[in-house]
Amino acid sequence: MQYTRLGRAGATVSRIALGTMNFGPVIDADASAEILDAAVEHGVTFIDTADVYGGRPWGDEPGQSERILGEWMAARGNRDDLVLATKVHEPMGDGPNERGLSSVHIRRAVEASLQRLGTDRIDLYQMHHIDRAVPVDEVLDAFTRLRDQGKILYLGSSNFAGWHLARYTEIAEATGRALIVTEQSRYNLAERTVELEVAPAAEHYGIGLLPWSPLAGGMLGGVLRKSDRARSDVGQLGADRPKVEAYERFADDLGVPPAEFGLAWLLHQPAVTAPVVGPRRLEHLLSAVRALDAVLGEAELAELDRIWPGPGGAAPEAYAW
Repeated sequence: MQYTRLGRAGATVSRIALGTMNFGPVIDADASAEILDAAVEHGVTFIDTADVYGGRPWGDEPGQSERILGEWMAARGNRDDLVLATKVHEPMGDGPNERGLSSVHIRRAVEASLQRLGTDRIDLYQMHHIDRAVPVDEVLDAFTRLRDQGKILYLGSSNFAGWHLARYTEIAEATGRALIVTEQSRYNLAERTVELEVAPAAEHYGIGLLPWSPLAGGMLGGVLRKSDRARSDVGQLGADRPKVEAYERFADDLGVPPAEFGLAWLLHQPAVTAPVVGPRRLEHLLSAVRALDAVLGEAELAELDRIWPGPGGAAPEAYAW
C-alpha cells in the first residue's frame, strides 16, 4: 500500500479509499465484512461511507451501510487504526429538516451517524452536496462547533464547484472556522470536467481530491470482455464505444487490466489523494490495490489523453486565450 496526506490535513491515509455504498443494499453484512477484512489486510486505512447509504436510491434503509461498518469495527476492535469518513446532506426522512446543511440537520445527523458507527468521532465529515439555501456562515459555524466538541476532526466537501471551494475556504481562513481538507467529485477518464475548475481550486488550496465513480460506473473496467451476463452494459456505451475499444486495446498492449489502468491514471493526477472504490466483490478490491503498482510514463499518459480527451486543461485557457 502507498500512503499520503489527507489533503491539507496532517492525517495520513491509504491511496485507495474503500467506499461502502454497496454495503447493505447490494451485498450483505458477511460479504461486506469479508471485503473490509481484506482491505485492512492489504493496508487500506481510509474508509468512506455516508449516512444515506442503504436508503434511496440504493435501498430502503438509510444508515444501513454505517451500521454494518460500525458492527464490523466493534467486532474487530480496530477503530483507531482507521481514518473514517462519512457524509451529511441527503434525505434521512420525510421531514423538512431531515436533509440539507442547516445547523438543525447537521446536529441531528452527526449524532445519528456516531451512534450507528459506534464511535465517539468522525475523522472526515463531508458535505455530501452543496446546499445553496443555507448561508455559508451557518454551515461553517455548525461544522466548527462539531470540531471544537471533538465530534469531527476534519471537514470535507463533495460535489462542490470550484468557486464553492474557494468561497468556503476564503471565509474559513478569514474567520478561523473549519477548513475544507478534501473534495469528493466524480472524476475518471471518461468524465474530466473537474479539470476545468475543481481540480485547479483543490490544488491551489491544498484540498485533496477524492474521485468517486473512478471507473465510470464500470465502463472503464473491461466491459467489452465481460461475460454474457454482464454484456447488457455494452449496449449502453453509445458514442463512447470506439473510445472503450481503443482503451481496452491499449490496456492489453501494456498488459494492464482495464480496471487497474483507469485507477492508475487517477493515481497519477496531481490533485488526487485517493480514488474511492466501491467493490461489490472481493476481486474488485484486490484489483484496486494492484493498480498502485502500475507506473504510467509520459507516453502512456499522452495516449490516454488522446483516447479520452479532457476539457483542454484548466479554465479559462481550456476555452479561451
